[in-house]
Amino acid sequence: MPNIKSAKKRTKIIEKKTLRNNMIKSEYRTAIKKFENAVEAGNAEEAQKLYSEATKKIDMACSKGVIVKNTAARKKSTMSKKLNSMK
Repeated sequence: MPNIKSAKKRTKIIEKKTLRNNMIKSEYRTAIKKFENAVEAGNAEEAQKLYSEATKKIDMACSKGVIVKNTAARKKSTMSKKLNSMK
């Protein structure tokens, strides 16, 4: 436990940021899972809609600094390959 006032403040800030990051991470992972479920079900229209939502969530996570730019690009590329293989 921190004894100094500024260190106590930093731990509060870190806890808030960790919660925010986990929330954003959870949102984009859920979006990817929904997309993959639509692909497995063979529903092309729904997969197309969920693809755009998932890419938006991934881009948001990237811009917030939750995931790295290359990771975001890799995830979007994998999803687009799955979508194109459906068609």
